[in-house]
Amino acid sequence: MMRVAILVSGRGSNMEAILRVKEAGGLPNAEIALVLSDSADAPALEKAQKFGVKTVIVDPKPYRKKREGYDAAVLEVLRDNNIELIVLAGFMRLLSRVLIDAYPNRIINIHPALLPAFPGLHAQKQALDHGVKVSGCTVHIVDGDVDTGPIILQAVVPVLTDDTEETLSERILDYEHRLLPRALDLATSERLRVIGRRVIIDED
Repeated sequence: MMRVAILVSGRGSNMEAILRVKEAGGLPNAEIALVLSDSADAPALEKAQKFGVKTVIVDPKPYRKKREGYDAAVLEVLRDNNIELIVLAGFMRLLSRVLIDAYPNRIINIHPALLPAFPGLHAQKQALDHGVKVSGCTVHIVDGDVDTGPIILQAVVPVLTDDTEETLSERILDYEHRLLPRALDLATSERLRVIGRRVIIDED
């Protein structure tokens, strides 16, 4: 099994989706060994504890002007727990090279848009403002820039005429809850190969 850490900042719905799949017998090659948060108030922490997963808080306050210092503190926790792969599930911090170089092609993130369109914050609002007919979500490998890494999986969600940012976000979230566990299963099953910007999925 591959030891996995999930990094969260808020409610942790994508984290919970992963834990529910694991509880139901999925993700046979993944051990969810740790949930780490940058916020002691994150509801995700209590959810993870209910699933029996170890939780850790790494407070960013001492590192406000030193992103690399914060990531070094996170990295120490990850290494202490023998973590092999990282999932960002609503972790609202940009990672520095400290973590990315320590886990090359071993950090995955979920984003609520069809990348490379609409990276960064408020992706659903960006999509509505742009008038697109479809949006969706993307699981990608983290490479150091904002939502630019090689794409693992994507799901398409139609944009309805009367959509608001909230309604579109909720419909996309349903797909996120399916896509992220699937991508994690592929990663922990060693079925992903990165060639340049392409992620090749080795089929069963």
